[in-house]
Amino acid sequence: MTAVHDSPVVLDRRHGPYGEVVLRRHGALLQIIANGCFLMDTSDGRSERLLVDAAYAALDGRPAPDVLIGGLGVGFSLAHAAADPRWGRIVVVEREPAVIGWHHHGPLSELSAAALADPRTEIVEADLVSYVNETSDTFDALCLDIDNGPAWTVTEDNDGLYSTAGLLACARVLRPGGVFAVWSARPSPEFEGTMRNAGFRQVRTEEVPVARGVPDAVHLGVRPG
Repeated sequence: MTAVHDSPVVLDRRHGPYGEVVLRRHGALLQIIANGCFLMDTSDGRSERLLVDAAYAALDGRPAPDVLIGGLGVGFSLAHAAADPRWGRIVVVEREPAVIGWHHHGPLSELSAAALADPRTEIVEADLVSYVNETSDTFDALCLDIDNGPAWTVTEDNDGLYSTAGLLACARVLRPGGVFAVWSARPSPEFEGTMRNAGFRQVRTEEVPVARGVPDAVHLGVRPG
């Protein structure tokens, strides 16, 4: 007999500007589902923390670097950045108001409450594609985690972000020598090539082994200057 806790329980379901987004509890885990596509859960977070740490390590030792995090998700990247006093300003761009609400007033607050209370933290409700094309702000690092990877986007609108033109838009919000880091559910040599075509240097991939299947990956590149 299957235990009751083995079946996911929907905690909230919203129809937002980009479709349906669902927060579920599966045993001890919280899960985010967007338009029927599993995005992430609270089971691990190693690769999300690597996303932040690898970006910092690739910087040139500048004091209190500012970081832009694309995607709030379950809050692993934000919480890890805020727990590190070496970062300066921490700006998170999240387009789903439901996800922001789940962190401020819902079950995900258990992961992000301290980070949200940190005076360095700012949450911006916006689409990242629009944000990087329109903002006048610049950052020392951009940590991108809004999809399951360059080849597995949550919505078709995100496809262009991983093209050469999209990466050039990301580069424009980086200061000279700034680091671009992208989370992916699998390594992508093709995406490494696109990063090089967009002008990034020192392009490389760090992998995080998982229990089953291909490893998670963080793609890294540096803006010249």
